[in-house]
Amino acid sequence: MRDEIQKQVIGAFLVVLKPVARILLRYGIGFREFSEIAKTAFVDVASSDYGLRGRPTNISRVAVMTGLTRKEVRRIRDKIEGGQQTVVVKHTPMWDILHYWHADKEFLNAEGRPAKLPFSGAESSFSSLVRRFGGDIPPGAMRTELKRVGAIQEDENGNLEVLKRYFRPKGDHESLVSLLIHSVYPTIAALSHNTDPNREGYTWPQRVAFTKAVRGNDIPRLKRIAGDRIEAFTESIDDLFMAYETLSENDSAEDEKNTLAVGVFYFEDKEKDKRYKW
Repeated sequence: MRDEIQKQVIGAFLVVLKPVARILLRYGIGFREFSEIAKTAFVDVASSDYGLRGRPTNISRVAVMTGLTRKEVRRIRDKIEGGQQTVVVKHTPMWDILHYWHADKEFLNAEGRPAKLPFSGAESSFSSLVRRFGGDIPPGAMRTELKRVGAIQEDENGNLEVLKRYFRPKGDHESLVSLLIHSVYPTIAALSHNTDPNREGYTWPQRVAFTKAVRGNDIPRLKRIAGDRIEAFTESIDDLFMAYETLSENDSAEDEKNTLAVGVFYFEDKEKDKRYKW
């Protein structure tokens, strides 16, 4: 029975890994590099999740669990301890500007929406927004870039109005890395938590609505409706998160702050290989 369960799980991961392989090959990354990061993930999880009395799992047990040699486990653990596997994804300054334009009360109007801002001014201006949240980027350069990506517009008086809450990062690889960390990882992490028989606390909300009976000529209309509803829902969740950010902005202890995420997606199954069906 256990072998059959393992076969089903491995078959499902084959389906999941196909788009992963497609992405990696597109960026010129082959199996050797993928194998190395896979080994690192296995050793990291086996070391941290299966220790006794709060200690990391010893090298011999990690080798038994992962099927790697003790020499290989030791090499990878040394790499992990040296921080070589760490991936840090930071928001761009433009993302921060758009976020706080929607969140900080100094830059909101009476209705709680992003205000139209004059370019210059000590307070409640685009320049003051950039000085607070844009790092060392000059306000003029920030204005130019936000206009270029269609996130803001400028009226005849030089006042700036925000048009978009989000924008696509410059370069497909930047968008890919950001979505892998902020969308794919939380989704699979939630799946791992919810299917763990030894989990602590309740399951995390994770729902998918799907159908197998939509005509091809109805897909564009359905996609548009789904896109509009996804955008409205995620903006409402972002509003909720920003309200709680305001409550905690004066907290001094970083360990009191936690990362939360809610994601919604649209998907079409275009795979011709139906060995593992929805």
